[in-house]
Amino acid sequence: MPSMFRILTAVALACAAFTALAAPAGDHPLVGRYEGSDLVGRTDTAFDEVEVMNGPIAGTGARGVGAPGWLRLEGRITLLYYRLPAGRSSLEVLRNFQASLKAKGFTDVFSCNTGNGSCYEAREGRTVNTAPYDFALALDANPELPRLDGDFIRNYFGTNARYLLAKLARPEGTAWVSISLAEHNRGNHAFIRVIETEAMEGDKIGFVGADTMRRSIADTGRISLYGIHFDFDKDVVREDSRPTLDEIAKLLREDPSLKLTVVGHTDAKGGADYNLDLSRRRATSVNTLLVRDYGIDASRLSPRGAGANEPLASNDDEDGRAKNRRVELVRR
Repeated sequence: MPSMFRILTAVALACAAFTALAAPAGDHPLVGRYEGSDLVGRTDTAFDEVEVMNGPIAGTGARGVGAPGWLRLEGRITLLYYRLPAGRSSLEVLRNFQASLKAKGFTDVFSCNTGNGSCYEAREGRTVNTAPYDFALALDANPELPRLDGDFIRNYFGTNARYLLAKLARPEGTAWVSISLAEHNRGNHAFIRVIETEAMEGDKIGFVGADTMRRSIADTGRISLYGIHFDFDKDVVREDSRPTLDEIAKLLREDPSLKLTVVGHTDAKGGADYNLDLSRRRATSVNTLLVRDYGIDASRLSPRGAGANEPLASNDDEDGRAKNRRVELVRR
């Protein structure tokens, strides 16, 4: 007989898994629902960041900084889980969503099918990856999606996966929809994210000091800074950036073991090569000032330019472009 402790522990874990998703609260008006499907979970976040697939990903399901096929977005996020009706293929469901979104003004950004390997980067000399689990593992990783019926979302991808990313430019901000369709012998499911890149409520965060930088780097390995300023088309750090530079130096002095990559980011205006070069020169300027003016050991810092390749928001409006123009500190 199992002990009472084990029984209570199992009950507690089951309850925790069951409440990981909020009770269903209706479909998202931009997406709607495939006929006959059941909404089995929904969460809403007023403002956060999320990564969506915008191209073929690594065949190993890798995700994160430098991994191919990922776009980071910020905004209002709605996450919906649907159990699809029996007897309907994932292809039929995908085509219906595509047609519905197109009628609403959306354009397709990326779509793929693990069955033919199109969700993964092709690698010379390697067999085409058709495993849905690698796709699902990347989708459900860091942070893990809320579980469904106590199980990891990645375990719902049994035989195939289909994916669609679409976007809609609006005056109030771009809307993005990512749809992941999972086939499994216990039933098919749709996992849908809607990201509305509207401006967050301002004046919620004051001056970003060393303590805030430290907490963010400890939690996420990075922090985006908007207090380092450059004139248009220039790589010289403006004098009004000193308060932020002072705090970076304080952070580094208080933790002598900390090593950082200083990453420059631009918006998508201008050519890709131009943006990459400008961002690299700006990152180098910040790096040089920290070494020259603050006495930071050069071996603890390395500059990198990302250009417009790692956006936090859409570049379709000025609010999004402003979020993308930043200097980022990344723990090495």
